[in-house]
Amino acid sequence: MTTTRLQLSGITKRYPGVVANSGVSLTVLPGEVHAVLGENGAGKSTLMKIIYGSVKPDEGSVMFNGKPVHIRNPQEARALGISMVFQHFSLFDTLTVAENVWLGLDKSLTLPQVSASITAKATEYGLDVDPSRPVHTLSVGEMQRVEIIRALLTNPQLLILDEPTSVLTPQAVEKLFVVLRKLASEGCSILYISHKLHEIRELCTACTVLRGGQVTGVCNPREESNASLSRLMIGAEPPALEVRALHAGATVLEVSGLTLQSDDPFGTHLSDIALSVRAGEVVGIAGVSGNGQSELLYSLSGEDTRAPAGSVRMGGQDVSRQSPTKRRALGLHFVPEERLGRGAVPTLSLAHNLLLSRDDALGAGGWIRVNALKTQAADIISRYKVKANGPDAAAKSLSGGNLQKFIVGREIEAKPKLLIVSQPTWGVDVGAAAQIRGEILKLRDAGCAVLVVSEELDELFEISDRLHVIAKGRLSPSLDRADATIERIGMWMSGLWDTTPHHKEKETAHVAA
Repeated sequence: MTTTRLQLSGITKRYPGVVANSGVSLTVLPGEVHAVLGENGAGKSTLMKIIYGSVKPDEGSVMFNGKPVHIRNPQEARALGISMVFQHFSLFDTLTVAENVWLGLDKSLTLPQVSASITAKATEYGLDVDPSRPVHTLSVGEMQRVEIIRALLTNPQLLILDEPTSVLTPQAVEKLFVVLRKLASEGCSILYISHKLHEIRELCTACTVLRGGQVTGVCNPREESNASLSRLMIGAEPPALEVRALHAGATVLEVSGLTLQSDDPFGTHLSDIALSVRAGEVVGIAGVSGNGQSELLYSLSGEDTRAPAGSVRMGGQDVSRQSPTKRRALGLHFVPEERLGRGAVPTLSLAHNLLLSRDDALGAGGWIRVNALKTQAADIISRYKVKANGPDAAAKSLSGGNLQKFIVGREIEAKPKLLIVSQPTWGVDVGAAAQIRGEILKLRDAGCAVLVVSEELDELFEISDRLHVIAKGRLSPSLDRADATIERIGMWMSGLWDTTPHHKEKETAHVAA
């Protein structure tokens, strides 16, 4: 009989007010690519942290390569041959990429040797990473690439991947899958967490489904459909999106001639950006993280007020140099990519986090009407099915997906005229993703102009009326959703739209309209 690579039996982990894992058992064989599925808050991340030694279980046992083990910390896990790529990264902001990777490797290696290894792995896997860059200059997507390379450099026997493809082009995903299959053929076991059901069905050979901290099913995902996997995961199929015909109105956001030097030495300069978003339409921007998305969003939200005069207009008014507060007064609301620290203050309650972008709970003299805030927060929690301990729950106590639902709900409920959303469903389960996309489409149908920046191509194809691609600080021409294909968008992500037919006439028509 083949010795199992990993065997969990009766794993239970309790936190105050919640049981994250209850009697969970899981078996992973050598060379197996094993998916762990579950909605946000189902207990997946806690279970992975137990395997990796960063969380101690209250009950249950762990066996690795047929022997009982008590993994007390990640260092012991790595010594056993277990590596993990977290969805929420564990990198030191003030250190370089190479220094961060060096921390988890054999100290007999020199820093130049580690840098050379990073460059070699990055080239092999098609991941663009500069070993000399400080981590605080990286986008979220670039940080995830660092985590993937760091894990692969340890030559693991068990590799745990949490949402590893959310920042990759379709071509890079295919290349990563080739690498993962090769690792599996050499005996490496892979635990794969993803909310992209088509990826799981394509890549994985086994699947354990969690709901409410308990195992609800074990299956071969290749024998399942997206619908049957959804039923195992959330107890139902996600509702189908209702996409109505486009009835776009006046131009709400118009960007022209936006050329801007990044104030970050490792950032991406914007070059002659031009786009428009009309009332009642969703415009999507695709692209691999680190190609100017952050710089563009900072210019549009008002965090960066260095844009050339006249380059950013809302409702015909020049807002290029206006603050976020003044833009918000004109109806602009913004959902940033980073949930904690930018989208929400970690230690503040959900109710008080409403004050970040809404002032309708401020009374005379600037006094905060706390009860009004709590009522608003409770309404968002209820409507968007946020799993939280009420309006007083600290933002940091929510799972990533539930915090995302709350932040998106907070901005949508503010009734914006222009909503700009970055990565609306990153790391969010299929049920919650369908809900968020549905709310964005309702907002569009109510006459709001919506700009969505996302690395989820399926998402952009589902909700966008028109698409652009951003690459190396340049923005492609506009493309109707009906004319967009995965292959074309994937090619444009490399900046190759000048070599393929595009629709300048349609872009001109859209701007003229």
